[in-house]
Amino acid sequence: MTLPKSRRPARIMSGLAAVSLALIATACSSGGSSSTASTGSTSSSTADTGPVTMRLGYLTNLTNASALVGLHQGIFQKNLPSNVTLQTSTYNAGPAAVTALVSGSLDAAFMGPNSAITAYGQGNKSIRIISGATSGGAAFVVAPSITTANQLKGKTVATPQLGNTQDVALRTWLRQQGLTFPGPNGGSGDVTILPEDNSTTLASFQAGTIAGAWVPEPWATRLVAEGQGHVLVNEKTLWPKGQFSTTLLVVTASFLAAHPTVVTGLLKGQLASTAYLLANPVEAQTAANAELAAQTGKPLKAPVLAAAWTDMTFTNDPIASSIVTDLAHAKKAGFPTTNIVGIFDLGPINSILKAQGKTALVAS
Repeated sequence: MTLPKSRRPARIMSGLAAVSLALIATACSSGGSSSTASTGSTSSSTADTGPVTMRLGYLTNLTNASALVGLHQGIFQKNLPSNVTLQTSTYNAGPAAVTALVSGSLDAAFMGPNSAITAYGQGNKSIRIISGATSGGAAFVVAPSITTANQLKGKTVATPQLGNTQDVALRTWLRQQGLTFPGPNGGSGDVTILPEDNSTTLASFQAGTIAGAWVPEPWATRLVAEGQGHVLVNEKTLWPKGQFSTTLLVVTASFLAAHPTVVTGLLKGQLASTAYLLANPVEAQTAANAELAAQTGKPLKAPVLAAAWTDMTFTNDPIASSIVTDLAHAKKAGFPTTNIVGIFDLGPINSILKAQGKTALVAS
């Protein structure tokens, strides 16, 4: 059977109106140590000795730079056990990757926090957040004539996909501005929200059929550079110290239990990829652009790449407090939400960090 483009393997290689304080505290404290699933048993370790295929998904956005660079530079391949085949698939936005995770078509994925929350709920708590990847790198870009929120009345604006992290961010901001919008199941409001592919959003913005879009990088920068738009809201201005999770690394609980050694290899690759991004920004931009070109057929222009890069911070910290806030935002926006107790499992990555003499990450 031929897979649709967003699900087609790109390469094969050897990768929740209020939340109670009690719930927040419990959710944030759930990942300080390894869960039962991540400790592995003797049989799990034995299973790791045979051939293993790990199916990894990621988004073709610069906010997924650790995946882009780690794959292009062979960093994940180098850190995975020799018996592992890494099969990758690309997606336009997180909800598509959620569908793949919940259906059993993926074992791990890079995705935004709202997508991870959705996957946890839809999959009967079957995924775990095992690392952060990126903070920042999302903005609301609008037409030059729009300088205030009130001017959005009667307009249509876009997001990458219904219920993804930027979609929830837009709905949250609109509500804070006193503007109404259709709910996830339809309806009417002051502003129409159109979920569409990022490349389509750029074309729509250039054609004037939408007034703006809340998108991740590099699309925010492209809307400015190629669509002559301007940034009305840089999302980092809405968060304490400008820090909020944009991209996380998640894995299914079943894969984590069955293949702890493979997940450890994946996390070693994530740590090494982040280190490369921080130590070699110029080379990392080139590698990320090359991987984007390989997956989308078109590289980014150098000025766009450089400008987008400066808006992101690469970190293995999942910034758990922002994820709890995202959960509250999603609920207020009308999306189904769930108790996220147990979503974090930072035990595996902290074991690696401890061995490297580095500070452990905390889910709080």
